[in-house]
Amino acid sequence: MNAPLAAPALLRPPAHVAIIGAGPGGLAAAMLLAARGLKVSVHEKDAVVGGRTRTMEAPGGYRFDLGPTFFLYPRIIREIFAQCGADLDREVEMRRLDPQYRLIFETDGAPQVLDATPDAAAMHAAIARIAPGDAAGFARFMAENRAKLAAFRPILENAILSPSDLFALPMLKALPHLRPHLSVEADLRRYFHDPRIRLAFSFQAKYLGMSPFRCPSLFTILSFLEYEHGVFHVAGGLGGVSRAMARVAERLGARIHLGCPVERVSFSGGRADGVVAGGRHIAADAVVMNADFAHAMPRLVPEARRRRWPDARIKAARYSCSTFMLYLGIEGECPGLAHHNVLMSREYTANLAQIERGEIPDTPSLYLHHPGATDPGMAPPGHSALYALAPVPNLLGGTDWQRDLPAFRETVLDRLEGLGIPDLRRRIRYERVVTPRDWQDEFAVGHGATFNLAHDFGQMLHRRPGNRFQDCEGLYLVGGGTHPGSGLPVIYEGARITSKLLLRDLGITEAAQGLTVAF
Repeated sequence: MNAPLAAPALLRPPAHVAIIGAGPGGLAAAMLLAARGLKVSVHEKDAVVGGRTRTMEAPGGYRFDLGPTFFLYPRIIREIFAQCGADLDREVEMRRLDPQYRLIFETDGAPQVLDATPDAAAMHAAIARIAPGDAAGFARFMAENRAKLAAFRPILENAILSPSDLFALPMLKALPHLRPHLSVEADLRRYFHDPRIRLAFSFQAKYLGMSPFRCPSLFTILSFLEYEHGVFHVAGGLGGVSRAMARVAERLGARIHLGCPVERVSFSGGRADGVVAGGRHIAADAVVMNADFAHAMPRLVPEARRRRWPDARIKAARYSCSTFMLYLGIEGECPGLAHHNVLMSREYTANLAQIERGEIPDTPSLYLHHPGATDPGMAPPGHSALYALAPVPNLLGGTDWQRDLPAFRETVLDRLEGLGIPDLRRRIRYERVVTPRDWQDEFAVGHGATFNLAHDFGQMLHRRPGNRFQDCEGLYLVGGGTHPGSGLPVIYEGARITSKLLLRDLGITEAAQGLTVAF
């Protein structure tokens, strides 16, 4: 008589992860976790994916990126796509720009122009035309920052949850490159004597919403990355990357719920056990918060569960500046403009001081995006889509934007005309303004601080909210408000860090899931 067959082992259903927000960090986490067999649901309050990394369709056929307008250091997102069985370059068309951007330095006479190029010899020559004595410093800057980035990759690619994490061997090896006593601007004095050239390699601190006179010297790697790895335009707008990420995540089984704001994170004991959205509880084994930290944390997680980050600490934290945005659809083309244009005010340093005091700058520096220089599809034929950005104080400065908006708009339009856009006001066919108040009220950005928590040493590494939120189990963070920080490449890397921590905590190993990425 044959022995009875053994009952088949019960298969455990895949763990469910609920992700709050379909910004770049949330989408990257959704891709990575779904690729490892988890059940993933993404809950996004808006009707589109991407958060601030979206492309807006405006009446008249104009297209504008809402926030970021270019792609820097695509290595990380390419690797994420590859880890998920996809090819970034098949999903989106990216074009490396040369020149990367045009810098216009205001002077008492005619403006001086520097077209920043990834061609090392041409960049050496461009620097020499403005400051002959500084040209030799370019090669040394590149070599030393190449070594700096290599040394700091272990810090940027791993969780830093406590001070003890700083004593790992790779961290200790990186410390000689840190120079904590120097700002970006001060560190650049080791290479460049002319303040205009230092400005050309330090204005990138604005990508973090910080002054180069206060931003830690670590972040000279931002301008290095541009010259080493390129500045890319995504055909049709940077939102195409967000849409591609959503497509890949959904192909892997993730469910993305648009128009579905989360009301709160739910808890069982000391552990997050899901979210409440639309009055309905959605159970989950873990929750990933991609919403803006300063805005969302006090609203979604009770203060009693935030011992290290109570309301008082969140309010007292230091935040980046904000941005005044002007999206213009204009009749006619702008042949004299580059794709990316940066106007450096004569009063650059004074403007930074005004912003730090909570004042709107008198003669602001401006960034102008003119994608029509390389991508005519961003506007209808014979028209141009222009995106102007001016750094301004966040809402903690107390600016009354209802009162001050009309005058500042006129200031920005005057300065745009000075860049070589004649008769601008008459040619406007579409206009949208976004102030710090709009960033907070419409786009859920805490204090309107467009670049999240400031990146000073008191709010970096273990002093930043952790990828695993330390105050309660089962809650994880991604986005610019957590480690490693702001900027698309860094946010994507943060999503990898968060996903690895979450998988470890759920006991999902390489062997169990067939992972190809080493922990």
